[in-house]
Amino acid sequence: MTTATRTDREPPGGLLRHRDFRLLWAGQAVSSVGSNVTTVALPLVAVAVLDAGTFQVAVLTAAAWAPWLLIGLPAGAWVDRLSRRPVLVACDVFCALAFLSVPLAAVADLLTIGHLLLVAATAGTARVFFETAHQVYLPVLLRPDQLPEGNAKLHGTQTVSNVAGPGLAGLIAQLAGAVAALLLDALTFLLSAAFLLRIRTVETRPDRPKTSRSLWRDVAEGLRFVARDPYLRVLTVFGAASNIGLTGYQAVLVVFLVRDLRLAPGVVGLLVGVMSAGGIIGALLATVVGRRFGTARALLIGAVLTGPPALLIPLAGPATGLAWPALGGLLIGLGVTIGNVVKGSFRQTYTPHHLLGRVTASMHLLNYGAIPLAAVLAGALGARYGAGTAISAMTAWLALTPLILLIGPIRRRRDLPAAPAS
Repeated sequence: MTTATRTDREPPGGLLRHRDFRLLWAGQAVSSVGSNVTTVALPLVAVAVLDAGTFQVAVLTAAAWAPWLLIGLPAGAWVDRLSRRPVLVACDVFCALAFLSVPLAAVADLLTIGHLLLVAATAGTARVFFETAHQVYLPVLLRPDQLPEGNAKLHGTQTVSNVAGPGLAGLIAQLAGAVAALLLDALTFLLSAAFLLRIRTVETRPDRPKTSRSLWRDVAEGLRFVARDPYLRVLTVFGAASNIGLTGYQAVLVVFLVRDLRLAPGVVGLLVGVMSAGGIIGALLATVVGRRFGTARALLIGAVLTGPPALLIPLAGPATGLAWPALGGLLIGLGVTIGNVVKGSFRQTYTPHHLLGRVTASMHLLNYGAIPLAAVLAGALGARYGAGTAISAMTAWLALTPLILLIGPIRRRRDLPAAPAS
């Protein structure tokens, strides 16, 4: 079992005065801004600098998420065997070097689509380890009763970065070119690593079993736990189905806005930022909604806000027509964030800690593994029928996904359970 010495476990004033949480929070904030700069800057580099087509841009998105399919499960088992903070720091440094290589290659006139694909895949690999370790590291710093507040603050910052990052990327691309925006991304990851290195909490390495166990036996243990649990199982399927729709329309959105609606890069970044702004409200309301209506019902509320409003996005048009995707994106961001805060806190408290890395990776295998497949599918639809048609198909799918949560015990409960039944 992982143990840690908390130097400020119960600070007066809550998490805002919890030094180590503030450092973790600050690191997540700056790296999230950088990551969201990348979501717009990397496709803009492909379209504006390398004249990439719709399918190539979609494959770029797929490359960033494919590592979840390839190494997601063993990454969870490795994280359960290692101290988590060194993993987080190494991932930040790895990402910084990857994104720094893009402007260097551009200056040397060596930048290609293949290089961008390699950078996306490299950063995606680091993200697998970072997100898994981050989920396991938070319960080391915080008590179980502090996790909902901690997750809400982290998701809130993530959502703010979803707004600020794309707008910042569009502004930098407008003023200095899309390649320059990736320099900012590299810097944010280095800053994140610096914040993490200042955390004082001492985390001991997880205990090794007395008898030698294979990595794949550990992986199988996490998979079985998720597959047999009625709550984690349905949440995993819902997450995967939702991500197909979410990623599908997002993978071709920049192409649609630039080529079909002929928007300037700055306007693209601003619109994508506005579409993400609902998550800020969701982060502020998530714990309130969970307390007022119950955590199980909060999941259902979040799902309803995520699904049907997606049908507004294909109504996008010039000028005032941009209000439709802005409104749809706001509601989707609100619903996704409420659901993610509730689900993340539930998984961290419900799952035995020695299994948390593997359970997180097992759920993410389907949740995030669906993303590259959705991106390729949307890219193929966009290349064959147009980006607008691809967006319509993906948002129609997303609108139906809340029905999945009606399968299993969640619909019959007010609150999610605190621990497994057995």
